[in-house]
Amino acid sequence: MRVDGNHGGVPRIEPNNFGRWTEQRAYAEPPQTTGNTAEHYDFREDDDNYFEQPGDLFRLMDAAEQQRLFDNTARASTVEQHIANCAAADPAYGEGVRNACLAHGAL
Repeated sequence: MRVDGNHGGVPRIEPNNFGRWTEQRAYAEPPQTTGNTAEHYDFREDDDNYFEQPGDLFRLMDAAEQQRLFDNTARASTVEQHIANCAAADPAYGEGVRNACLAHGAL
């Protein structure tokens, strides 16, 4: 059982606005030989469409569902980065989250 506070409220996702827990390639698993060489798969290499699907989902929501989404997001610890991602999916999504953050004092 952990007795060190488990790093308290430090954000545990990357990327985040606090510069914590950045990806460290120096600690990646070494390549393994399996007949051929197997190495870490970089999913970013051939996929840069991260925003179409969340934008489509956002546009399916009614106004009350969108407001719940805005309010829930306003309580997140990586707010600025998330607002930018939401705006990339749909400008109204980013604006709604920003307004909810302001209303909840998260910005």
